[in-house]
Amino acid sequence: MKSVDALKNRLKVGGVYRRIDLQQWSTSVDRHLQELVEDGMLEKLSGGLYYVPKRSVFGNAPADENELIGSFLKDDRFLVMSPNDYNSLGVGTTQLYNTRKVYNYRRHGDFRLGNRFFHFVRKPYVPEKMSKEFLLVDLVNNLKHLAEDQSAILENVRGKAPEMNQKKLKQMIDYWGTVNTKKIFSSILS
Repeated sequence: MKSVDALKNRLKVGGVYRRIDLQQWSTSVDRHLQELVEDGMLEKLSGGLYYVPKRSVFGNAPADENELIGSFLKDDRFLVMSPNDYNSLGVGTTQLYNTRKVYNYRRHGDFRLGNRFFHFVRKPYVPEKMSKEFLLVDLVNNLKHLAEDQSAILENVRGKAPEMNQKKLKQMIDYWGTVNTKKIFSSILS
């Protein structure tokens, strides 16, 4: 069996792999990866990051977002969100944004992974899942970056904050809020 075939047998459809992870199954990993990319067996997503495309009637399906980001970060402690998520709070945000933020412990900056762009933000604390309390605090943190009427949004936040779980909200303000956000919420919650 050729070495490239041994590598092929290790790959699963829909899987995202780092070059370093595949190195153990190949004596010439770079040459074999190049062959597999040329054959269409693999897609190169980024430097050292590869995807085994899942075929569909519409062409190749993109890699699962969580698996893609987890492989890129070499960590599963991250939270992916979009400013579009603020619209679910009912505080008057209506704009649609074409950005995805990844709050994580490892990377900071803008990265293209395959055909998708992500803005990675390194934070000392990242919640395990998105909650309404997290979204409200993150909205106030990022208010100046939104294409919305800031004073109207803040007024709606003042009405929304008392309706939320106060313990969770205060915890999110402590862990997640910027200095300015903490000042805003101290006037709202007092």
